[in-house]
Amino acid sequence: MRQVRTIRYRDIADDLRRRVEDGEFTAGRLLPSESELSGSYRAARVTIRKALEALRVEGLVDSRQGFGWFVPADTVRQPLAQLATIEAQLVQEGRRSERRILDFAFVRPPARVRARLGVDKALMVRRVNLADGEPFARVTVWCPEELGADLSRAQVQEHSFYDLLPITLGGATQTIGADAADERDAELLHVPVGSPVLVCERLTCDATGTPVLLGEYVFPAHRTEFTVDLVRPTSSIAPSGLRLLE
Repeated sequence: MRQVRTIRYRDIADDLRRRVEDGEFTAGRLLPSESELSGSYRAARVTIRKALEALRVEGLVDSRQGFGWFVPADTVRQPLAQLATIEAQLVQEGRRSERRILDFAFVRPPARVRARLGVDKALMVRRVNLADGEPFARVTVWCPEELGADLSRAQVQEHSFYDLLPITLGGATQTIGADAADERDAELLHVPVGSPVLVCERLTCDATGTPVLLGEYVFPAHRTEFTVDLVRPTSSIAPSGLRLLE
């Protein structure tokens, strides 16, 4: 009987396709590195890369500098022109939202937090936000002790500070920058150490203009985009709200 010879990279592509379609690699999840795949399939990295490139043509996987290969997912889009929670934005898009509280404690906050909130003690809540079961944000929120004194871990697990604080909120200022994931955030967000992340700091004030919340949000850059609707054209085509860091 004549033996049919198969092409190695196609065999690997077929197996990876099956693993993606069976849900082993879910949307937004990083695949093992090329080196790890090379070891598990006992194939040269050039063969692994050819298999992955074949799946990229099909739209099943993609890659980005600093992340490696991943299964594409709908980007989490966050409008900046309104004071809203991450969860509310996800629900509007028909996505499943979940939060996991990692830390809940009254602490002496870092110097930059003390300077912005004007307090020496604050409630600090650190959590991971998930969209459709996959982590997409590490969030740390500080609230002055006097405002958070009656709050519980269970309450902040289920509700936003915006709903829990017994005050009328005013506006907020958001600052967005780029950074690299440290070991702690890399583990929480399922991304490589040193991979690109977007860092958003939001300072929320009450109706009198007094700062009442400071939030730090860290997002994997391959899953997040921020949008701003400009009411009318300006005299410059440059994006508004940019400032040059020293």
